[in-house]
Amino acid sequence: MLSYLYVAIGSAVGGLARFVIGTWLQRRLDDWAPRTSVVPYLPFPIGTLIVNVSGSFLLGAILVVVARQGQQGNALRLLLAIGLCGGYTTFSTLSADTVGLMENGGGALAALNVGASIALGLLGVLAGSFVARAMLGRA
Repeated sequence: MLSYLYVAIGSAVGGLARFVIGTWLQRRLDDWAPRTSVVPYLPFPIGTLIVNVSGSFLLGAILVVVARQGQQGNALRLLLAIGLCGGYTTFSTLSADTVGLMENGGGALAALNVGASIALGLLGVLAGSFVARAMLGRA
């Protein structure tokens, strides 16, 4: 039963962090983006992209730390890897943002969004793992 509580708490914190960080980043981009009558304004979902990449980085680091904890790391895995990162990263939002771009004539931006999210997400996990191993030593 405690396992469910760890996942629930981590998910709540991760979901709230996703909302706050993603919304803040998107507002910054929307304020910065040029608006002209020649080029239609299609807001790129930068908030979702950055949340997914940073969540991938965090997950990579967490998985290294948890692996070193043995059985004692199970609670951390549930709380941080499954709960926090699962609530924080936003694959369903990535999918909805991409469909929205396609429906509004942003096919190239949709392709960029999917490609960047996958490539940078993979790099994020690798980078997070690398940083955690560098800080903790190889094991």
